[in-house]
This record gives sequence, C-alpha cells and structure tokens, in this order.
Amino acid sequence: MDVSPTRSMLSKVPEVSALFWLIKILSTGMGETFSDFLVNSLPPELAVGGGLLLLIGSLWLQFRAPRYRVWTYWTAVVMVSIVGTMVADIVDFVLGIPLPASTFAFALVLAGILALWFRSEKTLSIHSITTRRREGFYWATVMTTFALGTVAGDLTAATLHLGYLPSAVLFAVAIAVPAAAHRWFGMGAVAAFWSAYVVTRPLGASITDWLASSRADGLGLGTGWVTLAVTLPMLAGIAVLARAKPLKPQMNDR
Repeated sequence: MDVSPTRSMLSKVPEVSALFWLIKILSTGMGETFSDFLVNSLPPELAVGGGLLLLIGSLWLQFRAPRYRVWTYWTAVVMVSIVGTMVADIVDFVLGIPLPASTFAFALVLAGILALWFRSEKTLSIHSITTRRREGFYWATVMTTFALGTVAGDLTAATLHLGYLPSAVLFAVAIAVPAAAHRWFGMGAVAAFWSAYVVTRPLGASITDWLASSRADGLGLGTGWVTLAVTLPMLAGIAVLARAKPLKPQMNDR
C-alpha cells in the first residue's frame, strides 16, 4: 500500500453521517434537473463543454487541497453529478446505446475500478483516502456511480415503464437494504457504503424527475424551479457541515 510520507496526506473525504447521505441525495437530484435545464436553455455543445471545464476545475481544486475542505469537496460532487447526467444522456440520446446495455456497461466499469482499487490498495474504505492514488480511485468510482445511477434510473422509469415515482419508491427500498444488512446481518461497512452510494443517484434523480417532468407521470414543475428548490436545502446542509466539528465514523470498516 502506498502510504509513504511524500505521498500521504490527511483524509480528503467527509465522515459518513445522516447529513452526508441527505446532501448526497439532494446533490444527485439537483444534478439531474440542472443538467436538463442547461442543455435545454443553452446550445448543448456549450452546456456540455462548460460543464466539463467546471468539473475539471473543481476536481483540480479538490486534488490540490491538503485535506478535506467541505465546500471544495461538495462542489466537486455537484459537478460530477451534473456532468455524469450529461454523459449518460449522450450515451442514450446521442450514441443511441440501449439503456439495458449502457447500465450493464457502466456496472462492469464500476466493478473493474473497484477491483483495481482493491488490488492496488487492499482496501476500499473511504476512511483510507490519504494518498493521491487512493483519491484518484475514489473519484473515478464516484464519477462512474453517477453515470451508472443515471442510466439505471432511466431504465426503470422508461424502459421498464415504472415511471418516476414508482422508481423513486423502488430505489428508496433498495437503499435501505445495505443499511439493514450491515446493521442486522453482518454485511461489511465498506460493501454497505458503496452499495448504498450507487443507489443514491437513481433515488435522487427519480424524485426530481417526477417533480420536474411534464410527462404524464410527472408533476410538471419545471427543471429550473425544481433545481432551485433542491439546491437551497443542499447548500444549507453543506453550510452546517462546514461549521460542525468532525464526526466519528458511524460504521466500522470490515
């Protein structure tokens, strides 16, 4: 494992808490509707190109930071959410790859990244993000989970014809499974964390799509207004984290 003094650093990710999960779900929903809002309001090339530049900039700041900084970290997460939606939409609408195939492909990519990460570092724990290499594996995993979650949510809502609200209920149940498995059935903390992390994306996106969509199974509130409604509590939650003292991890890694 690479923990040499020249490359080791303080932890670069937040502690896992209830507020962490709430902000994560809000950020996924915000990324879904804000991406749609940008693509429909601006030339798609400008929206995607600008999003990529901002993503690169936010990740550059995150990697340059000597330790976990609340606003730097969550800005990067939000940009990953926005661009992850754009990437998934390009795969679906531009390249025309069927949702079942793209969901399977992103799942394979995610499994490959996790396998390489574990082979290299012997751990997938987010509490061990103390080297540049581990940080690289972490953000590659995060970006892939956003793309996977986006196409998986579209798969259930559109291809499987569940609609947005039933999809949100489905993913709400799914996200509770690893938590229950960890608490009562001995599932390891690392496996439980990443299982739940993947599901946060389609859960948040399904909720905001249901609120914003003008389709028959949506409320038609509009992507702009829903983005604003989700962004405000998300920013409030991040502000609370910025003022709070560090929390002890709530799950022991195994």
